[in-house]
Amino acid sequence: MAASQKGFYQRYIKRLLDIAGSLGALIVLSPVLAVVALLVRVKLGSPVLFRQQRPGLHEKIFTLYKFTSMTNERDDQGALLPNNMRHTPFGKFLRATSLDELPELYNILKGDMSLVGPRPLMTEYLPLYNDHQKRRHDVRPGLTGLAQVKGRNALAWEEKFDYDIQYVEQISFLLDIRIILQTIPSVLRRQNINQNEQISMVPFTGSEDPSPEDPAK
Repeated sequence: MAASQKGFYQRYIKRLLDIAGSLGALIVLSPVLAVVALLVRVKLGSPVLFRQQRPGLHEKIFTLYKFTSMTNERDDQGALLPNNMRHTPFGKFLRATSLDELPELYNILKGDMSLVGPRPLMTEYLPLYNDHQKRRHDVRPGLTGLAQVKGRNALAWEEKFDYDIQYVEQISFLLDIRIILQTIPSVLRRQNINQNEQISMVPFTGSEDPSPEDPAK
């Protein structure tokens, strides 16, 4: 999305709201952050924070921060055990309540992310996107987004990407407020947290269908 095509809200207001919102949330939620960090250290061990490289605005790579939600158990050769062997009830609770994502408020304050936008996904997915799906990186990734309030992990990958692009095309102050307000009850009710009772969605392996802009479709 060219800068000249951005609306007034996206160019001048959205980032200011991200700074104010993330800073305010970090201050208000500081006791929660401290308690969760302590519980992670006691129940899951160290490191307390999980760090991973994710693509952001214009596919620029940044370090995403989350609370660790799995143990650091390893086999006799020193390799980490499979994910399903490192899950604990406490870690599942962190994910189900989205408490593990609270450190992303720091990413928002830094400018890596926004309060609302497409969720930042794995870097290995970058070569798999078609031209339509790549447009999700025309805006900063978000703590929550349109796909999250429309179904989250209950959606197929292509549906999620379509909602991401819909957001990119329709971004506005009112849309952001609506998504934030819809996110709160969705998180409290723990809606659509997983798919087929798994901790997270199955990995994205690419879309068979051509991009919507492809005239051959």
